[in-house]
Amino acid sequence: TSQRHPDNPVVFFDISIGGHHQGRIKLELFKDVVPKTAENFRQLCTGEFKLNKVPIGYKNCTFHRIIKDFMIQGGDFVKGDGTGSLSIFGERFPDEGFTLKHDK
Repeated sequence: TSQRHPDNPVVFFDISIGGHHQGRIKLELFKDVVPKTAENFRQLCTGEFKLNKVPIGYKNCTFHRIIKDFMIQGGDFVKGDGTGSLSIFGERFPDEGFTLKHDK
């Protein structure tokens, strides 16, 4: 396993199905590689980002796409179906890079 960068934040999602706790997913955010992307994700995880004084983010979001033994997709707190988009920087912000692999 690779060593975590000490300045990178770690966030988590507590997962429940039908109101029953199933477990926790912990994620290291690569602030050292993609600082804006990491900060956007972190604030949407913690609820720090607010719109009209109301916390906006992933809390109580659903997984809108599940492919068994492959992947899950979720986090669309705008429309709930994967087509909604919002960030702490506005609707969109520029990609920061493609050097990281999503293989774990």
